[in-house]
Amino acid sequence: MLVGVLAIAANLRAAITVVGPVADDVAADLDLSSTEVSLLVSLPLLCFGAFALVAPRFLARWGIEATAVVALTALGVGIVARSVPLPGALWAGTVLLGAGVATLNVALPALVKRDFPHRVGRLTGAYSATQSAFAAISTVVAVPLAGTQPEGWRIAFGVWVGTTLVALGVMVPRWRAARGLPVRGGAGSSGELGRAPDGPGTESGAPPRRGPAPWRTLLGWQVAGYMGLQSTFYYSVVTWWPSVETGAGFTPGAAGAHQGLLQVTGILASLLAGRLIDRSRARGQSGLAVAFSGVSAVAVVGELLAPGWWPVWIVLLGMGTAAAFVTALSLFGLRTEHHAQAGALSGMAQAFGYGLAALGPLVIGTLHDATAGWTVPLVVLLAMKVPEVLAGALAGRRRTIA
Repeated sequence: MLVGVLAIAANLRAAITVVGPVADDVAADLDLSSTEVSLLVSLPLLCFGAFALVAPRFLARWGIEATAVVALTALGVGIVARSVPLPGALWAGTVLLGAGVATLNVALPALVKRDFPHRVGRLTGAYSATQSAFAAISTVVAVPLAGTQPEGWRIAFGVWVGTTLVALGVMVPRWRAARGLPVRGGAGSSGELGRAPDGPGTESGAPPRRGPAPWRTLLGWQVAGYMGLQSTFYYSVVTWWPSVETGAGFTPGAAGAHQGLLQVTGILASLLAGRLIDRSRARGQSGLAVAFSGVSAVAVVGELLAPGWWPVWIVLLGMGTAAAFVTALSLFGLRTEHHAQAGALSGMAQAFGYGLAALGPLVIGTLHDATAGWTVPLVVLLAMKVPEVLAGALAGRRRTIA
């Protein structure tokens, strides 16, 4: 099941981050406007919020394994569809891709809660690091895969169906075992490894008690608020930080290289944060949430006062944003009693979080245009940390929705 978690995680970002490096090729080949290219980049994020609302219903009706198989299939079909030269296929494939990733985003925290209830932080850190690693790989190989051909971008897009097939190869036997069907490979493939102490390892049994719907509880909204605010900060940073640095005198090439350092730092921080979160189970995660948000806040202050010290600020930014993201995802399992409730909280928080996050880059860009500089936008980013810290401190307290 651990292999299944990481195989799914490998599919959560690569097919999305591959668009940026070859966006100009796509626009030139299909004669897209700048607005259409922007929509192509942001459409998956909008799908994250929209489909996160319905994903918990799929989990409740079909079970985790079946939902994962259906979502991976949708993702694979979407990757292929947007890579073929058919009218409208680019947009239909992008929506299908976004729906698949959104559903998997909701399913993974429930899967971790069910099969690894005492290692929620470590497993969340591991799959977060995996998705970040594959996202970085996709951006590096996109241009070489596209080559110099006008339609080469289709290869760069389509190649990522391979990781989807690998994940399906892991999850289909798990799904068959959950349904009680014969699975090639004998008892070792039957799903017993995934049996969790707090509930059934397959979807044949019901959770002990459903409890209240997360959206009806203050704790649920505190978790959703933390998810939304840290996501808004993160997507604002990855969208505009290279422009902030070019405004401070760096070349576009140097600013892009700094983004690579941010991603690598984030991978390492995700693994470290997962371990720290598991060690904090007895006392709660409020202190960690405040500290992680504070680290990236220091980076913003540093960029305002001493942009020449960019290596320090990039490392702190990568550490803080990645650790906060892992903390937010871990709270779905830590603040709930069982995997069904974790799936419901995951869907609610991600729907709210990604909906809010979609506004962040727009607001920061608008402020930059209005003020013709980056000082005011960075101050606003810094101010956003105040409610984020408050939400993290409240959501991190050691309690569960009951």
